[in-house]
Amino acid sequence: MRVNYTTLTKTIHSLTTGETDEVALMATLVCELHHSDDRFDWTGFYRVTEPNLLKIGPYQGGHGCLQIPFSRGVCGAAARTRKVQLVDDVESFEGHIACASSTRSELVLPVFNAAHEVIAVLDIDSDQPSAFTHEDAQALEAILAEVFAR
Repeated sequence: MRVNYTTLTKTIHSLTTGETDEVALMATLVCELHHSDDRFDWTGFYRVTEPNLLKIGPYQGGHGCLQIPFSRGVCGAAARTRKVQLVDDVESFEGHIACASSTRSELVLPVFNAAHEVIAVLDIDSDQPSAFTHEDAQALEAILAEVFAR
């Protein structure tokens, strides 16, 4: 099953309107995302908890890495560069951190608050190579902006 972003956006909007707690928002978003698409093998947030460090937040799937410095991996690159990382083959990404040996491709998006500060990254892993598209990235960027940058 492939995600219907129009329906997903409406569902997330109805579930998160009025909520301001970032962890509650992340948990709700992750749950909805993870169960919306068969490509999403691991779905979660890594939160900025101190300068240049991400720590695991709400997620769905197997265990994730507990912490990731901005200097390492796909998640670190998204936080450091403030840009979406769309990786078709994680083995070809220099410095990739293998939190799960089943991961073949990855989509990581920086999460910004209203002040345009990076507060987290949204990490979606797939056990399929080249699983994600630019359409996925654009739709998820819009959802993240609506939920966290209000």
